[in-house]
Amino acid sequence: MTLETLQRRSDALRAEIGKTVLGQEEAVDMLLIALFARGHVLLEGPPGTAKTLLARSFAAAMDLQFGRIQFTPDLMPGDVLGTSIFNFQTNEFVLTPGPVFTQVLLADEINRAPPKTQAALLQAMNERTVSIDGTDHALGREFIVVATQNPIEQQGTYPLPEAQLDRFLFKLVIDFPPEEIEMAILRQHAGAPMESGMETSGLEKTLDAEALADSRALIDGIILDDDILAYILRLVRATRESSEIAFGASTRAADALAAATRSLAGLSGRDFAIPDDVKRLFVPALRHRVVLGPSAEIEGRSAAMVLENILNQIEAPR
Repeated sequence: MTLETLQRRSDALRAEIGKTVLGQEEAVDMLLIALFARGHVLLEGPPGTAKTLLARSFAAAMDLQFGRIQFTPDLMPGDVLGTSIFNFQTNEFVLTPGPVFTQVLLADEINRAPPKTQAALLQAMNERTVSIDGTDHALGREFIVVATQNPIEQQGTYPLPEAQLDRFLFKLVIDFPPEEIEMAILRQHAGAPMESGMETSGLEKTLDAEALADSRALIDGIILDDDILAYILRLVRATRESSEIAFGASTRAADALAAATRSLAGLSGRDFAIPDDVKRLFVPALRHRVVLGPSAEIEGRSAAMVLENILNQIEAPR
């Protein structure tokens, strides 16, 4: 397999997703980068901005098993992971797998579930394994979580714990599209059936598990030179020294940013990374891994604004 083949596969995925999701090219690119970097993605935005449709289209364009969990306040960990049920015919417990046993998992409105249910995903996201009644069950190397959350409503929601936020490679902020894109969406839907689920029914499956494994193996062969690694480290360490950040990014964040940089380089047709790759990924990879200090919050500055400021202050390698 070559980098040209990888580019063709990623272009085919973009084209299929673009049939149903308009105006979200950057979010689609980040989903592909996360897919090949073995990372999970958190989509945040107001209702009606196609977060769920984006995740469903992403899964529909691949020949992988898709599962969805609609998180609610009464959802229990067993509803996510599954449970062991006693079989009276065989006199033994039999596992009834939960919806987490899939390859592409949509965790819809993840911040509506209580912390113990959110925590049930921690081991699955980090190790791609779940433990039920003392037995480990593998989820497969293809397993990826695409979660959504609504930042507007606070009643009946539970903010994700820092430990779980750190498991997401990217946090993508989905906003309302420009006027011309909204008009294109209205035109696209005006002559189509209004039945739910019809949007993704016509998408072609352009990537299977074998092709995904080959693509990931190719990206694994991309080596970051010391200049790029040092640049990543300077950026991450700068988050710990900033007066506007109370708690900076961890070593895991630096490792995740490096993995995403390799993925972006491969998807760009290169077997090497450049500083612009790091710059493009720095904010989405770290905005959810830092905790702002009081001064930044009082001034109404967002994590993205503070990170952009750090990005402008740290000199990139030439």
